[in-house]
Amino acid sequence: MSAHKFNPESLMMSYGYKPELSEGAIKCPIFQTSTFVFKTAEEGKAFFEIAYGLREKEQTEELGLIYSRLNNPNLEILESRLSLWDQADDCAFFESGMAAISTVLLEFLKPGDLLVYSNPVYGGTDHFVNHYLPSIGVDVLGFHPDESPSEVKKMIEATGKSDKLAMIYMETPANPTNDLIDIEAFVELASQYSTSDKKVFTVVDNTYMGPLWQHPLQHGADMVLYSATKYIGGHSDLIAGAVLGNQEVMARVKGLRTFLGNMISPNTAWLLLRSLETLKVRMDKQTLNAQKVATYLNAHPKIESVNYLGLLNEDSEQYKIYKKQCTSPGAMITLYIKGGEKEAFQFLNNLKLIKIAVSLGGTESLAQHPMTMTHAGVEPEHRKRMKINEQMVRISIGVEDADDIIWAISQALDKV
Repeated sequence: MSAHKFNPESLMMSYGYKPELSEGAIKCPIFQTSTFVFKTAEEGKAFFEIAYGLREKEQTEELGLIYSRLNNPNLEILESRLSLWDQADDCAFFESGMAAISTVLLEFLKPGDLLVYSNPVYGGTDHFVNHYLPSIGVDVLGFHPDESPSEVKKMIEATGKSDKLAMIYMETPANPTNDLIDIEAFVELASQYSTSDKKVFTVVDNTYMGPLWQHPLQHGADMVLYSATKYIGGHSDLIAGAVLGNQEVMARVKGLRTFLGNMISPNTAWLLLRSLETLKVRMDKQTLNAQKVATYLNAHPKIESVNYLGLLNEDSEQYKIYKKQCTSPGAMITLYIKGGEKEAFQFLNNLKLIKIAVSLGGTESLAQHPMTMTHAGVEPEHRKRMKINEQMVRISIGVEDADDIIWAISQALDKV
């Protein structure tokens, strides 16, 4: 009988874990320890040689357990499991999504470099890119989804710093507009500025799609980022981030993580291991619910428009990108209510079942007002350009009954 290749969802309960090493426990215990005992001084020496890059690993040699800032069984098993979804060589988990994002940007950018990034991005990312990076001498150039790669190339050339381009950073679908960026097209653009001495890296924040609905590495991206707080954690009870890519880039990411010390704790890793077991079940339910809710909202007389991937015009460029790189329309809905802030707040304040909160991807449905909440720190003229306005409400659809979610929305709209 030929070997059977299991799907990732079937491996989430067991991959990377050996019960015989943990008293036969069916689930991986929490390794709540700061340090690990070496059998001999020679073993300790060998572990540190590999950990600090003093020599290459032998073919059958593994990185031994040293200290929980470097590695921990919970962390290692978690990283190996998440890697399955994106078919990545390696993965690194962080204490938050922003820790993952900032570590990547700090590792691959230096003073004098040029960063090109898509708009809009998550509010925290926007602040780090537009306020912190310039303070350390990194130049930044933003582009929008309606600007083609050829137009962005002209923008890069106009800076006079095209030879300093070091990274193209994309968030797709964008938070909070659901705008899509063509990953392959910008990977190709990056390659035009790469040389034998310097590679221009492409990085994709894939938080909105989670590890199931879009796989940027398969479209040529060098790294994919997640706020693991969202779909990966999925229960609104932890904060974490993740980065995935090939061995070469991940060695650099993990190297900086070691010295910044911003990896997750064994307890958080254990919670995420639990969450991965139900990831596909939860996300499948969430997108089915979202498709029903989006269809309802799109026909409602008090809604001006709805941004949802499942409602894209089939003749549009956005639809072509969606069909090329997404496997599902996701579970994030952005609506523009007729009126302004007053009407948006009336809607939010009268919601039943759905809570007003600023996260996404959890089992519960959440709603928020991006202009005054997650994206309040974005420059007003930038918000206007990106259509993040008083009418916009963002809804993250959970796993509740779809008819109950629609009822909760319907009765709130009745009160506007």
